[in-house]
Amino acid sequence: MAQREGGEHPNETRSIIASTTGGVMTEEVGAITGDLEVATHLRGAEGAEVSVRYVGADEWYTVQGSPIKVGNAGGLSTTELRGLHERMVRYLTTPRKIVESNEQPTSLLRFSPTSGGG
Repeated sequence: MAQREGGEHPNETRSIIASTTGGVMTEEVGAITGDLEVATHLRGAEGAEVSVRYVGADEWYTVQGSPIKVGNAGGLSTTELRGLHERMVRYLTTPRKIVESNEQPTSLLRFSPTSGGG
């Protein structure tokens, strides 16, 4: 589980989403589905860490493919972080291909921070 405390942190942006049918793939527990909260938090040179949890839950999980390298060693401005977060949310809520009658879960493995797609 991603180690996180309480409410929002500096350099963090959050959104509530409804997952795709396939869900969001996490490192710790596999795909999770339903109403989810996504948080993007800057981690300096490591890039942007993306975590997800069920709305109202305490446990945060690392989204597969996180952290995202942002290519700016000096960090991102609040506006740039918000833009990156919004592109990631759109990416995570875009349905994936169907394999053997099941929609594949989303992850950030092919996400491009500059284009928002993969």
